[in-house]
Amino acid sequence: MSHAAASPVRDWSGAWRACVETLFPGYFALVMATGIISNGMWFEGHRGLSDLLLAVNAAAYLVLAVMTVARVALFPRAVWRDLTDPNAVFGFFTLVAATDVLGVGLGLRGYGGLTLGMWGLALLLWLGLTWLGFMVLMLRGAAARMDIIYGGWLVAIVATEAVAVHGVLLTTHFAAPEPLLVFSYMLWGVGVVLYAIFIVLFAHRVFFAPVKPEQLTSMLWVVMGAAAISTNAGTELILTDSTQPFLRLVRPFIEGAVLVIWAWATWWIPLLVSLAVWMHSVHHRPLSYTPLAWAFVFPLGMYALASLRLAHTAGLSALAAASHIMVWIALAAWVVTALGLVDSLWRHWPRRQRGTQDHGPAVTR
Repeated sequence: MSHAAASPVRDWSGAWRACVETLFPGYFALVMATGIISNGMWFEGHRGLSDLLLAVNAAAYLVLAVMTVARVALFPRAVWRDLTDPNAVFGFFTLVAATDVLGVGLGLRGYGGLTLGMWGLALLLWLGLTWLGFMVLMLRGAAARMDIIYGGWLVAIVATEAVAVHGVLLTTHFAAPEPLLVFSYMLWGVGVVLYAIFIVLFAHRVFFAPVKPEQLTSMLWVVMGAAAISTNAGTELILTDSTQPFLRLVRPFIEGAVLVIWAWATWWIPLLVSLAVWMHSVHHRPLSYTPLAWAFVFPLGMYALASLRLAHTAGLSALAAASHIMVWIALAAWVVTALGLVDSLWRHWPRRQRGTQDHGPAVTR
């Protein structure tokens, strides 16, 4: 083979290896965002659009899963470095949430066996990452000068509630669903307690310490998204009948908590929008695609779905009308972000005509 023929192959191979080695641990937020909008469209009755987004989501999940497995096999030191870095380890929780969100989408369409398998995988990943992540945070957080303003810690709450929602969906596939339902109640409670702990730390940080424009990334929206998915998980518990007297007694508490948590998520939206305006208009921070952009899209879709499920639970037609609007706003944000991803890949991926060696920041941190 001539050098001219081999060069493009080497470029593509080198680009692939570089993308795999530097893959952002939180890139599964792409799957989370696409999946939650697909699920929202399903409940809104737009089944064709929901199916299209599900197909895109399944493809994205497979690509990212292959890249993740390849990264573990080819660059184990890079993976371990991220897993032991308090600034990066919580990004892996997006894999848990993405597996659950995609699994729920498949479960809505009757793929019970596949849904169960994905829930089992998500649960195993959640168990491992929960103890590893918080061990790393406890032992290395102070030394690494962790700053909670980046919001990455809250992805752990999103993953916890996603496992709970997925588990509730699976109860319809078991003759004796009570143990799984009780476990989902427990997960919902763990997620709420963790959120209460982290939000106090987060609020103290942003309200009483200097905040720089470069610190205001899309990850801030996870503050709202974590509350929204806690609302969604709570509504799923309320809508699922139980024969356990104890769970029936707990239900009124969850009903009240869900309303408060949804109100808290709603309260954050104007503040987050104002911060975005301050960052881009006052400080002229450019709008450009980064993997963190998906952390903005997911909360919008999650809020739309949580509002719809709460409206169904409480019988609030006005809230349902608001969710109808919000889901289209989330879809618009998804389209813009997806176009940004395509543009970034097109501009930075090595091509023979340009002979570039830039290996594509579209998939790196």
